[in-house]
Amino acid sequence: MDRKEWLLKTSLFTTGSLVMVSNPLSPFVGWAKRANGPIPVEIKEENGSFQIYRGGEPYYINGAGGGGHLELLASIGGNSIRRWSTGPDTMNLLDKAHSLGISVCLGLNMGKERHGFNYDDKKAVSSQLTRMRDEVLKYKDHPAVLMWGIGNELDLNYTNPSVWHAVNDVSKMIHNEDPHHLTTTMIAGINQEKVDHIKEKCSDLDLLSVNTYGGLTALPENVRKYGWDEAYIVTEWGPTGHWESPRTEWDVAIEETSTVKAELYKDRYQASMGSDSEKCLGSYVFLWGQKQERTHTWYGMFMENGDPIEVVDSMQYNWTGTWPEKRAPGIDDYRLDGKTALDSIYLKPGQQVEAEVLPLIRFSENVRIEWEVFHESTDLKDGGDREEKPPKVHGRLSQGEGTTVRLIAPEKESPYRIFVYLKDEEINRVATANIPFYVRS
Repeated sequence: MDRKEWLLKTSLFTTGSLVMVSNPLSPFVGWAKRANGPIPVEIKEENGSFQIYRGGEPYYINGAGGGGHLELLASIGGNSIRRWSTGPDTMNLLDKAHSLGISVCLGLNMGKERHGFNYDDKKAVSSQLTRMRDEVLKYKDHPAVLMWGIGNELDLNYTNPSVWHAVNDVSKMIHNEDPHHLTTTMIAGINQEKVDHIKEKCSDLDLLSVNTYGGLTALPENVRKYGWDEAYIVTEWGPTGHWESPRTEWDVAIEETSTVKAELYKDRYQASMGSDSEKCLGSYVFLWGQKQERTHTWYGMFMENGDPIEVVDSMQYNWTGTWPEKRAPGIDDYRLDGKTALDSIYLKPGQQVEAEVLPLIRFSENVRIEWEVFHESTDLKDGGDREEKPPKVHGRLSQGEGTTVRLIAPEKESPYRIFVYLKDEEINRVATANIPFYVRS
């Protein structure tokens, strides 16, 4: 079966767009669950088109970055997860993923130049290679393993191209120790210099992985423009990144509402991965979990208590071609003192203003609205490094009627954000939004 025939058999045509889905009735899924050793994975090129084969069967990655909520992932058409590194929970995670028919792109953590790692230090590089060999030997025979991700965004803010020689040496080591699985490295966006370096110095890699957000729709074109002739996957994508977003006058990024994100998750997927049937072999949406990065709602697809946010519904549509019967609520509009987040809102200490949200009800009327105020985050990192959540501000909200709340501006002059959450209590699905504001005399 060639790739085009496989696409027709494992895809749906909806509203004129090709939507990639995994076939839940495929006999491979059951066979994969029963496997006791490694499941061989390879990439084949046929007439200029690339295809992953896993256990001899065509395989397209409907993936998510993270390790939780695996039952939900499988139930909405997901078939793979990405991990950034190994750890004490790795074997249990592999076991659980395998039991659900989910494969794993297993990350190998490499030192980053921006964290002080020197790729001209031969001893440090050799020691790192030894550590990574031990990790490969530990997990290579597990049937859930799909591929090895060598480092993550090693190119972000780097100056020393010697890192690519180290990546290639790791790839050679993996292929020597583990002939059954693919190797890749994840880069932060794509440009000519990166492609040239990887083509010249990383010839042992099986495919390229790109992390991209606002630039996702241009990726199929850019891959070709910069001369990448092999297969690729997208290993992080999602909302518009905080570095790409509009900013207030006091220079903080403005976050999209979850409803805007949900539409972007659908549209960007269709325009990129869904449109490139020749080179793109799938993707991992970010983040199948929750994290603090600029805010506690920006990149996570779940609330801190585990409730799914409405972007999860969009992924079910992307992977299966159908929306959930019981969809999360959305947000039609959200304002503070009659203004939107784009208006750079200034308040005086103690000033009383009203915040209002206009819900978009999709399933039931049983929607609870909650509000919170936080200090603006100051623990700002690069490349997804761990950030501390800023402190919550108490005692500044008094509940209004229905969809409104009264905010009493804090007395301390500082930047803040007011968050709103709409939760459908029948299905425990959530919509989120926030507006930055600045208190000054």
